[in-house]
Amino acid sequence: MKPFALIAALFLIPTTSIRASDSLYDIPLKDINGKETTLKPYQGKVLLIVNVASKCGFTSQYSGLESIYEKYKNQGLVVLGFPCNQFLGQEPGTSAEIQQFCTSKYNVTFPILEKIEVNGSGRHPLYEWLAGKDSPQGGLIKWNFTKFLISREGKILDRFAPITTPDSDPVIKAIEAALR
Repeated sequence: MKPFALIAALFLIPTTSIRASDSLYDIPLKDINGKETTLKPYQGKVLLIVNVASKCGFTSQYSGLESIYEKYKNQGLVVLGFPCNQFLGQEPGTSAEIQQFCTSKYNVTFPILEKIEVNGSGRHPLYEWLAGKDSPQGGLIKWNFTKFLISREGKILDRFAPITTPDSDPVIKAIEAALR
């Protein structure tokens, strides 16, 4: 009887993991200053979520990200940058260094959040939601500047590879369709 009780207890233990069916807006995050937050302030907006890095061959995409943010923010687009150091250590900086780099080099005004992991055993719950086994756009994040477009209703609309620039036709068309 004891093994049965142990197995039953395991099913009753609450879990803190995030499943793709859970709300995107409830996932705990930290902003670039380490303050606890969520994506609730962006509920009802179209989101472009991007894993970013300052020492990557795609780092110049910060310009395109800022450009589309400026162009579409009044229509309801929010670009969110999540620094990640998992790809050849291309984001080694502290939060303060990352913030300084983004503002001084690329005049970034869109929100940059705390550095996270997008793959592996330390994968942040946000990226489990975006790319985990229950996601319609699941799979490993292959490199920095992978982009996820999220509808106003909090559903994943599309995933764009790092090589696809933020100001390319496919991304712009998808953003404009989401904003309608």
